Amino acid sequence: MALKSTIFKAHVQLADIDHAYYADHALTLARHPSETDERMMVRLCALALQAYQLQSVCGGDGTLAFGAGLSDPDEPDVWLRDFTGQTRLWMEVGQPEEKPLIKACGKADAVVLYCFNHAAEVWWRGIENKLHRAHNLGVYRIPTAAAQALIPLAQRSMQLQATIQEGVLTLGDASHSVDIEPVRWK
Repeated sequence: MALKSTIFKAHVQLADIDHAYYADHALTLARHPSETDERMMVRLCALALQAYQLQSVCGGDGTLAFGAGLSDPDEPDVWLRDFTGQTRLWMEVGQPEEKPLIKACGKADAVVLYCFNHAAEVWWRGIENKLHRAHNLGVYRIPTAAAQALIPLAQRSMQLQATIQEGVLTLGDASHSVDIEPVRWK
């Protein structure tokens, strides 16, 4: 019998000072049985870091949501679609192979990847030259220590505050907060 995904609910109060975007997001995250709390929380951070595009790209008339992620390799971890259903932003988390990234670049206006694993630098050195033609791809590195510090925030029901100022995301709940400063690689 196959294991089922675990459902997490997150209410995120987002204040993106850098982009003048302020909103509350009620989110449902399905954590695949093979997904760690760390990866799930990085997905949540990716959404928070790019949420402003709901307003700037779609004029507020779009959908920002989690995709099937690990359950379906042909879907992103997070996506932004406009009211016509066009994928405006495709977000991935982890260290994917180049072919799915190139394929995603053909399906969306923009693709953003957030790497967080301790071996991300080795992965990037091996794939960087293969991704030079993907002009609509942005690659960011979330420091490993910051990604691991997110683990205590992972609860089945989360009330989180997210503030983005000067490129730094501060994500926290009533008792714990983590500062995340993504480093742009591409």
